Amino acid sequence: MRGGHDLELVHVTKRYAGGAVAVADVSHLFRAGSYVCLLGPSGCGKSSTLRMIAGHEAITEGSILLSGKDVSALPPAQRGTAMMFQSYALFPHLSVAENVAFSLKMKGVDKAARMRRAGEMLELVDMTALAARLPAQLSGGQQQRVALARALITDPQVLLLDEPLSALDPFLRIRMRAELKRLQRELGISFIHVTHGQDEALALADEIVVMNSARIEQAGSARDVFNAPQTEFVARFMGGHNVLALPQGRFAIRADAVRLAAQGAEAVVTSVEFQGAHVALTARAAGDQDILALIPEEQFFADPKSPGDAVRLAWDEGRLHRLSA
Repeated sequence: MRGGHDLELVHVTKRYAGGAVAVADVSHLFRAGSYVCLLGPSGCGKSSTLRMIAGHEAITEGSILLSGKDVSALPPAQRGTAMMFQSYALFPHLSVAENVAFSLKMKGVDKAARMRRAGEMLELVDMTALAARLPAQLSGGQQQRVALARALITDPQVLLLDEPLSALDPFLRIRMRAELKRLQRELGISFIHVTHGQDEALALADEIVVMNSARIEQAGSARDVFNAPQTEFVARFMGGHNVLALPQGRFAIRADAVRLAAQGAEAVVTSVEFQGAHVALTARAAGDQDILALIPEEQFFADPKSPGDAVRLAWDEGRLHRLSA
């Protein structure tokens, strides 16, 4: 595998017949060798963006550049990208090894060479022992590894992943997150990963690109996007934040920065949820503002609260983060 290939979207728009806009004038530079998550709710444009990069959707306006070359008009196989689909899309009648080797067969690579290369890819994803099995004989996690190997055999400059973990159970999803990150670091190529899961994006991404209503709402490191949301949408979508309407404007504050105190904003507890290491307490303050506080478990149970109890909520002013919109 090889790194060193920046991918750039330049004023990219996708407009469908009838005028519906899926992606609106998006420009962004994806740095070579980075793990980027396109994050956002359903219908925000993230999958359409990925499909345009792959060449499975035609762009309406703009350009897609890979290593400075405009690839917008090239078919998928000539772009230097590879896509792993959400459904994995394995051929049921072909063995694991044959599935992985399929794209090389289409390119006319002789059988010995393509099966040798397939063996290398299966070793990379720890599936060598199952090379002769059919997809129906594999677990979901094993099928995902085969789909990864099949995408990687083309030696792409950028690997595109469309919600690759959504079909897996929660335990396996966490395991496979670690596998994806290991592979990306080992290969040194860019991964662009579409997800609607905030935890997934925070765990994986060097850069998170948050999309909303066909546009990029905010982009930055996982830590920056979480700790310094620029807009109310990002603060609410990332989770773990409160949006407060104060006389000076609108501010975000992390829920773990809100505490129960003897002095502070008056509120009434509306819900209490035990979450293991902490308790999520929601209380309604003046102006019908619901405020979430994440209280350390031991601290909460030393003086437990129930819905309907009057409490006071406090926070350090320095933890408030002003929102631009």
